[in-house]
Amino acid sequence: MTTYRTDVAASRTDVAASYFESYSVVGLLAVVGVLFVAVAFGASRLLRPVVPTPEKLLTYECGVDPVGEGWAHTQVRYYVYAFLYVIFAVDSIFLFPWATVFAAPGYGAATLVEMFIFLGFLAVGLLYAYKKGVLTWA
Repeated sequence: MTTYRTDVAASRTDVAASYFESYSVVGLLAVVGVLFVAVAFGASRLLRPVVPTPEKLLTYECGVDPVGEGWAHTQVRYYVYAFLYVIFAVDSIFLFPWATVFAAPGYGAATLVEMFIFLGFLAVGLLYAYKKGVLTWA
């Protein structure tokens, strides 16, 4: 009876040791990655020439000297298009696993109904955006 308990305890410690051993490899790789980045930034800081001039300290974009103030107005509709893209990208993320489950035996009708409900919600949202005039480019 005692050999069974010692065998179980030994197997548990082996499992725990292998579990932490696998995470120690991940931790070691993370530390090596952080050190690599730190060494690269440190080397670039030590090796670069530092000769500040007024022209180098001037803010510019695309080689054009700045004119006016730094505040620019951005159209909100571009963000709305980006938001709609994200919504439909997430929709495609949900469609791929659904397609794999739909092919499995015994899940056909239930997954089909669930996916049409999901697509219905997306269609209602798209119809709402269309009715509000979000999808017009003007």
